[in-house]
Amino acid sequence: MTPWEHTRRGFDTQLSALLDSIPLPDHGRALDIGCGTGKHSIDMAKRGWQVTGVDIEQEALDKARIRARDAHSTVRFLHEDATDLHIAVDPGHMLVLDIGCFHGLDDQERRHYAESVNAITAPGASLIMFAFSRGHRWPIPHGVSKADVARAFDGWTMVSSDPADMSDAPLPARAAHPCWYHLVRR
Repeated sequence: MTPWEHTRRGFDTQLSALLDSIPLPDHGRALDIGCGTGKHSIDMAKRGWQVTGVDIEQEALDKARIRARDAHSTVRFLHEDATDLHIAVDPGHMLVLDIGCFHGLDDQERRHYAESVNAITAPGASLIMFAFSRGHRWPIPHGVSKADVARAFDGWTMVSSDPADMSDAPLPARAAHPCWYHLVRR
């Protein structure tokens, strides 16, 4: 399990506030990239979004499907690579959530990821990203800076960049200086 699946108070409060700040359009479609076991996909579906969760780990997707069924929630889960979404994911998404995927990619993968996100989102779409800051920590991913995120998502406006509250997470996760980014596509 990832560190953000163990958190409760601050992390969940911050994510909830970010999701609440995004207007839900009629038939609003959301994409959870790197959805893991589906916790956040299910939360978005309960808020009224039509959610697709994607992950490259089949075992996590199997758990996500069980979790969604047990929660009586309808979420579509796909076994896909975050750097090549446009083939399996329809365009027109108004919300993209990335909790812990982008910050683990290398520069080339990040370019492909951003191109994929651009291909499946509509103007005015929001991207909410949780990422660790730069550093060389094992097993924590190398991370990203605010400038890295802004550079990767040309054509998007950075609405906010705030430290993530992971006070109840393991020390390595807290020491990685996690951050929330909210971008809106122009």
